[in-house]
Amino acid sequence: MEKDYDKIAEIEKAIKQKYGSDAIQNPAKFWTEEKEKDYLEQLQELGEKRKKQEAADQKVEVDGFLITRKLLTKENKINCAVCHTRLKTVRDDIYINKLDGCEKCYINYVEGREKRWLEGWRPNQGEN
Repeated sequence: MEKDYDKIAEIEKAIKQKYGSDAIQNPAKFWTEEKEKDYLEQLQELGEKRKKQEAADQKVEVDGFLITRKLLTKENKINCAVCHTRLKTVRDDIYINKLDGCEKCYINYVEGREKRWLEGWRPNQGEN
């Protein structure tokens, strides 16, 4: 199959009229060594971000529950900031990492009132 150069020229002319002369230029004409370097750096950064996200999203089974790894690798706290009791279970760790309170505090103060809790409300010392 031979190329019809007249037809190609006609199509290019129509594209140029409709979209401008940049539309028929070879994209490599505008590519420089600096742009290539920037592109490769951005590509590498994107790959690293994806690896970190995938690692954080991995699920681990703990006591029959699947939990994302990022919840287990956060700073280990020993006592609940609200009721000051010692944390005993993995569920306590999960609630501490998500809501800054243990499972018992979640049941007593947060459940059904998440909006208030997330806005910063905490029980007074006499309440807990």
